[in-house]
Amino acid sequence: MIRTSTPGREALITLSAALATGDWTRRDDALRRALAAAPPHAVEETILQSHLFLGYPTTLNALTAWREISGLEPARAAEASDESWAERGERVCEAVYAGQYGALRANVRRLHPDLERWMLEDGYGRVIGRPGLPLLERELCIVALLAVVDAPRQLYAHLRGALNVGAMEEEVSAALEVAAAAGGAQAAESAAAIWAAVRSRSNRAG
Repeated sequence: MIRTSTPGREALITLSAALATGDWTRRDDALRRALAAAPPHAVEETILQSHLFLGYPTTLNALTAWREISGLEPARAAEASDESWAERGERVCEAVYAGQYGALRANVRRLHPDLERWMLEDGYGRVIGRPGLPLLERELCIVALLAVVDAPRQLYAHLRGALNVGAMEEEVSAALEVAAAAGGAQAAESAAAIWAAVRSRSNRAG
């Protein structure tokens, strides 16, 4: 059982993994479970952040299903922050990547400078840094999603990110168990190997 610091965390992680499968039946079952277990705003935040990793079609379809299943009206649009998305994105991204933050920015900048800006402003400032869902919960949801889609480099980074923002190892392991149930044997095996490498590095550093 996943330790909860917010109600319905396991349901949100299950929803993230379900979105990544592309299986609409699994998705709708996860939405119903989330409706019963988690605050509606947390469910919506979980769906909204999925577009960063799964694209707009998946997110639009999931929100359509959520409206039909929940019968709820959408939350109000987020108010503009006193700080820019770039400033918030830099702070949140540094929290996730910790000592690798500078290297991450340099690596992405080498790929394309606009991508670095979008990563900070859009990815971490506009979306992952939003209020409504704690960063720890966001990272555990992202871990489950990435484990299902079998994105090794990104999964490695966000496994470390989950630890960096305060997740316990057993919480991360539990999120990966949820992903394994959704993503199948090959994705589960790959995720387990990556998690073992992250833990080994963490233990050496400690």
